[in-house]
Amino acid sequence: MNTPSFSSYSNKFSDEGFRSTVKKYAKKIGREPLHKAFCLWLVTKEGNAPVWAKTVAISALGYLISPLDAIPDFTPVIGLGDDIATIAGAIVVLAAYITEEISAKADEMLPEWMRN
Repeated sequence: MNTPSFSSYSNKFSDEGFRSTVKKYAKKIGREPLHKAFCLWLVTKEGNAPVWAKTVAISALGYLISPLDAIPDFTPVIGLGDDIATIAGAIVVLAAYITEEISAKADEMLPEWMRN
């Protein structure tokens, strides 16, 4: 199986696409992975991360919102597994750039998005 190049997904990312995907799948994604996705999004907006780090975050978020997935999102139970794994991998790589402030802002975003 060919492994997708996650950097190719960076051109799929947009704020509107991110919002649309989160609204559609928030409850399926789950609270913790959604928090991590918000952290990545905030790193791209507010963080002091270098360009390479923002590119990693945008690529992972682009994979989340891209309709082209290794496992289609509409597949029951495991459909979002590859998306969540991609987000988790980006979090590991970018942990140094996810400050307490960014994590707290992501926490504040959760209630609104989880009820939609």
